[in-house]
Amino acid sequence: MIAVLVGVAWLFRAPVMRALDKVRLPEVRAVRVERSHPAAAGAVAGLAANGYVVASRRAALSADTPGRIVELLVTEGTRVKEGDLVARLFDEEFAAALKRAEADLTQAQASLARAAAARGAARAEEARAKESAAAAAAVVSSAKADLLLAEREQARALELSTRGINTQRELDQAEAALARGQAGVQQASALERAALGAVESARAQFDVALADLEVARARVEVARAVREQAAATLRKTEVRAPFSGVVVLKDAEVGEVVSPNVVGGSTARGSVATLVDFTSLEVQADLPETSLRGVEVGAPAQVFLDAYPGRPYTGKVSRIWPTANRQKATVEVRISFERLDERLRPEMGVRVVFAEAKQGAPAEAEGPAPLLVPSDALVKVDGREGVFVLERGVAIFVALGLGERRGGQVIVREGLSGGERVVLSPPNELGDGDRVREEEGS
Repeated sequence: MIAVLVGVAWLFRAPVMRALDKVRLPEVRAVRVERSHPAAAGAVAGLAANGYVVASRRAALSADTPGRIVELLVTEGTRVKEGDLVARLFDEEFAAALKRAEADLTQAQASLARAAAARGAARAEEARAKESAAAAAAVVSSAKADLLLAEREQARALELSTRGINTQRELDQAEAALARGQAGVQQASALERAALGAVESARAQFDVALADLEVARARVEVARAVREQAAATLRKTEVRAPFSGVVVLKDAEVGEVVSPNVVGGSTARGSVATLVDFTSLEVQADLPETSLRGVEVGAPAQVFLDAYPGRPYTGKVSRIWPTANRQKATVEVRISFERLDERLRPEMGVRVVFAEAKQGAPAEAEGPAPLLVPSDALVKVDGREGVFVLERGVAIFVALGLGERRGGQVIVREGLSGGERVVLSPPNELGDGDRVREEEGS
């Protein structure tokens, strides 16, 4: 009989002990300590917000004139330098217009040269006419001198004839010489007038040649402007990189039509490719209005990429937008990187942790993700701060080295390795090594 009772007691020992534990052991709630996202630990030390990597220099490349793409020299990932040719549109019509403009310019320059030669000839003719006029004037002077001499000789011969000193023949010779002198003066004066007329004619021809030269020069300038316009129009068929960067998107293919003025319903593409300057990458974050007072320009920040959460980037607040988003109740903030690398790509998701300017930027370092424990798990035992760790129903006190605290979370510097279950809001009477009963579902 005793053996039967002992056997029954043994069979019901476990349920009885569990029932007794429910009555006499304190019930606690526990949570497992896991390594968190580095940004979560960073948020304990500062304000946090979500954002994206963006480029401050980004351009959708298009031609300045509508046209069909005949050559496309880039694809996604192509690196280009400023001025490199990205694409070329159909340009035969514009190339022909340029050749015609160049021919017109050559013709105008030839006309200018001919006008310059005509001006030179007119100037030489004017000079010859002036020389002839000067010679005619000298002949007139000589004829007048001869006439004066003949007049004096005739007067002397007349006086001598009156006195009966010379003969009639001598008088007749003197009068004939006078008549020849008068005729010579008239002839020389006529030649002088003709020479002066030639000078005036030559001067008029020179003025005409000068005017023709100015017209020819103007035509050259017009032809040169037309040539430059044709060349500029031809250059519009070339799509070139406005800055050095990486092509992140190819928006069109060879054979498609692109236009800088695409409107709704048009089948034309608006751009050929999208270019990004990777040296201008920064972070765009939307910060709640209620948290704006905690951020200022120049304040340090940590940036955690969603793709590489274990490697934080240091940066600082570069700009705060002057207006807010009414629908989201947020303000846009831009954060510049202190150092860029090949991991950064536009549109990558990030978590930004802001710090006060006086704190300084945290150092960049790779390593294991930090541990966080809830603040209500902390207790003090013998002046040491730590937590109760559950091990097989026993609460064991573990002293911790703690870091920053915020938002109900505390960073654990030392004391835990991760995976432990710690007691939340432990009872005041709980001691090191006490057995406890874990709350079901915790």
